[in-house]
Amino acid sequence: MRPQMFALLLAVPLLAACEDLGTAQDRPETAVEFPLPDRPVADVISNQFSNEDARDERNEAQIVMDLANIEPGMTVADIGAGEGYYTVRLATRVGEDGRVLAQDISREALQRLGRRVERERLENISIKLGQPDDPQLPVDSFDRIFLVHMYHEVTEPYAFLWRMWPALTEDGQIIVVDVDRPTDRHGIPPKLLFCEFEAVGYNLVEFIERPDIRGYFARFQRGEKRIEPSAIKPCSNG
Repeated sequence: MRPQMFALLLAVPLLAACEDLGTAQDRPETAVEFPLPDRPVADVISNQFSNEDARDERNEAQIVMDLANIEPGMTVADIGAGEGYYTVRLATRVGEDGRVLAQDISREALQRLGRRVERERLENISIKLGQPDDPQLPVDSFDRIFLVHMYHEVTEPYAFLWRMWPALTEDGQIIVVDVDRPTDRHGIPPKLLFCEFEAVGYNLVEFIERPDIRGYFARFQRGEKRIEPSAIKPCSNG
């Protein structure tokens, strides 16, 4: 991967309200060719440092990184990185020969993360601002893309997943950690998660319920082809 792809970039955010289903008028123009999700979307919540000790007590990040087969030298994107619970731990795991890109749609969270990265002298982390319907990731760049406790907050899941597709390397995988409960209660039922990924063309590789991390672990990879936006069939939340 070319180093310039990971330049530190904080552009003006396009921050969408994450409430119940919106109307076509509420949507970004770049998303209108994709179907709306047939489900509520959870409000975006603040991601502070206060619960990191509790998460480490149950060894959450280490368990998830082990399940995802994170190894030294890998390139990983942490989407919805917030203030960096996974970002800094991924950086340690992939080592100096690996790279971590932390992405979020909150400028404020990324500014705080940037200060943390400087303070902890983590030179293999870069930071980028994304958009609700586009993670804006460089093509053919990531061995793993992490979506940890954030997918239920994505307002345009079909556009988001569709535009994430080219960022994976040939054997790249998307890792989802979430909770089996309704989307407006900050979770997503596994059946609905599988359906939304499959609607875009991804294949489910693995699904494990993990009470020790208070949720489940799911792994996806690209299928034979990416479904065209006009052919994507939205999943029922019934």
